[in-house]
Amino acid sequence: MRSRLLPLLIVLMAGVLLALGFPLAASLAAARQQTVVVDRIDDTARFAALAQFVTERSPGLDERQSTLQSELLRYRQVYGIEAAVLYRDGTPMARAPLDWELPKDGETRRAFREALLGRRSHDPPQVWPWQGGARLAVASPVVRDGDVVAVVVTDSPTGQLRSRILQGWLLIAAGESAAMLLAVAAAIRLTGWVLRPVRVLDAATHDIATGRLNSRVAPAGGPPELRRLARSFNEMADNVEEVLEQQRAFVADASHQLRNPLAALLLRIELLALELPEGNEEIASVRTEGKRLARVLDDLLDLALAEHAAADLRLTDIGALTGERLAAWRPLADEKGVRLTGGGRAVTAWADPVALSSALDAVIDNALKFTPEGQEVHVATSAEGDTTMITITDQGPGLSEEELARIGDRFWRSNRHQNIKGSGLGLSISRALLAAGGAGIGYGHHEPHGLRVTVTLPRTAPHHDG
Repeated sequence: MRSRLLPLLIVLMAGVLLALGFPLAASLAAARQQTVVVDRIDDTARFAALAQFVTERSPGLDERQSTLQSELLRYRQVYGIEAAVLYRDGTPMARAPLDWELPKDGETRRAFREALLGRRSHDPPQVWPWQGGARLAVASPVVRDGDVVAVVVTDSPTGQLRSRILQGWLLIAAGESAAMLLAVAAAIRLTGWVLRPVRVLDAATHDIATGRLNSRVAPAGGPPELRRLARSFNEMADNVEEVLEQQRAFVADASHQLRNPLAALLLRIELLALELPEGNEEIASVRTEGKRLARVLDDLLDLALAEHAAADLRLTDIGALTGERLAAWRPLADEKGVRLTGGGRAVTAWADPVALSSALDAVIDNALKFTPEGQEVHVATSAEGDTTMITITDQGPGLSEEELARIGDRFWRSNRHQNIKGSGLGLSISRALLAAGGAGIGYGHHEPHGLRVTVTLPRTAPHHDG
C-alpha cells in the first residue's frame, strides 16, 4: 500500500509546486524586464529633453545637436546600447552608432510608431532566457509645443537581462527542489505514520488466519480511526478465540463423556451375544456399529486435541522421520499385499516431529485402505527453495474434481467408499496437526489413476514477534 500511496502524494505535491513555480518564474522574468524598461524609459526621457531644443533640420550641426550626438555616442560606448533620435519621417537627428538605421519592421519599428502617437513604451514583449538574439526596444516622444516632433529610440541587447532571469529561475528551481525534498520526507513520515497500524493489523490477521489465534494488535500510533479499528479487531479476535475454545472444549468433553456409556453398552452387547445363537447376523451388525462409534469418538477427541495443542517446532530430519514411518507401516502393507516403497532423502525442515508423524500415519493409512492388492503406495521427499515436500502417491480408484474439493472436510467420505471402514476424520486431523506448525497439505490426481497427497513444510525458522 505504501508503494501506491507514496507516489500519489509525491505527484500531488509536485503538481502543487509546479503550479506555484511557473507563475513565480513568469512573474520574476516580468519584474526583471520591467526594471530594465523603466531604466531605459528614464534614459530616453533624458535624451528627449536634450532633443527638445534642437533646431529642426538645421543645415549643419548646431551646438545642441552636437551635444545630443556626443551624449548618444558616450551612452553607446558605456552601456553598449544603440540609441537614436529620429524625426517623424524616420530620418536621424542624432544616432549612435553613426550607421544605425530604423528597421522597416519588428519591435523597434512598433515602438517608434507608438511614440509618434505620444505614448512611451511601457509593455514591450517579454524576453525569455532561451531567446538568444532578442533585443529590447524602448521609445519616447520628443514633444515641442504640444506636438511630437521626434522620437528617441533605444535598442538594447538582452544578454544581461536574460542572465539575471536565468539566475532567478535557478534560485526558484533550487527552492522548489528543496521544498520537494522536504515534501517527500514529510510524505514518507506521513505514510509511515498512517500505514504502521495497517501493517500491524495485517500481520495479526495473517497470524490468526494461519492458526495463531493468540495473536493481537499491539498499541501503536496512527490516526484515531485506525487505533479504534485495532481495538475492535482485538475484541473480535478475543471473541472468536473464546468461541473456538468453547467449541473444542465441547467436542473434547462430549467425546470423553460418551466413551464410558459406550464402553458399558458394548460390554452389554457382548453379554447379550452370549445368550444368542452363534453367528447371529443382527448382533454382529450391532457389534460392528458400536466399534465404529467408538472409533468416531476417539477421532473426535484426537481432532479436538490437535486443534488445541501448540506445535513444538524444531529443525527435523524429514528423510529420517519418513523412513521410520515407512518401516512402521510396511508390515501392514505386506499383509494387505500392497507395495510400500520410497525412502527418506536427506532433507530438513522446521516441524513438530510428533505431529508430523501422526499426520503421515493418517495419510499412509488412508492410502493403504484404498490401494488394491498388488498395487503400490510410494512416499518421496524433496526440497525446493524454502519448502520441503513429502509426496504420497497411491494407485487406488482416485477422486473426481468435485471430490478433491471436499477431501479433508470433517466426516466427509466419497459415496463410492462408504463400505470401507473409517470415520472421515483422519485427513482433518492431519490438516489440523500440520497447520499448527505452519505446514500444509494438498491433494491432486496421480496418473494413470490414484491420489497424490503433498505435505509442505517450511525450511526457514519460524518468526516470533517481540
